[in-house]
Amino acid sequence: MIPTSHPDDATIARISAGMLLEIGAVHFNAKDPFILASGLPSPTYIDCRKLISFPRIRSTLMDFLTVKVMRDAGFEAFTNIAGGETAGIPFAAFVADRMALPMSYVRKKPKGYGRNARIEGAMTETDRVLLVEDLTTDGGSKISFVEAIRDTGASCAHTAVIFYYGIFPETEATLGDAGITLHHLCTWADVVAEARRRAAFDAQTLDEVEAFLADPRAWQAARS
Repeated sequence: MIPTSHPDDATIARISAGMLLEIGAVHFNAKDPFILASGLPSPTYIDCRKLISFPRIRSTLMDFLTVKVMRDAGFEAFTNIAGGETAGIPFAAFVADRMALPMSYVRKKPKGYGRNARIEGAMTETDRVLLVEDLTTDGGSKISFVEAIRDTGASCAHTAVIFYYGIFPETEATLGDAGITLHHLCTWADVVAEARRRAAFDAQTLDEVEAFLADPRAWQAARS
């Protein structure tokens, strides 16, 4: 069922941040930082994949994401919803169901046998595709997925995520240069603000997290 009305963006961001905290998807540890895929340290880690196990929260967030994309991009803007391998696949399916549109998914790289395809599902050169993912940091993987979609002849100018780091200023410019508009529900700033309101973490930890968020490159350089 297509959702037609929901709260404003600020309220969506606050509620979404609260739900991520509620299910334990948010992890803060300044004393023993997490190591990101880049090899760099971070006092923050978020696990959006956990959302698939919480149907009430999952359903609300997918309603939010669907209505936000339709409000921002247009109610008839898309003809195909694509998920990025692997975390984006379930969320693309949920959004496609709400929009009553075909769903496909994009591999990170060709599978190396058979058709050697990166796109699975039906996608044609006339399709206008929305790429759905769980989150984005610097936008790099989104560009790779979008390029694979465009290689089919289809157009893809929008990507939608539940969570956007919002701490690397070059991200949206990089996506914009590639002709991609980013839609998201909440950022680290929203999560920290809601964590303070709920006293979900001690003040010292949140202060250190905010120091990282204010200048992540400097924070990482000091600890690498």
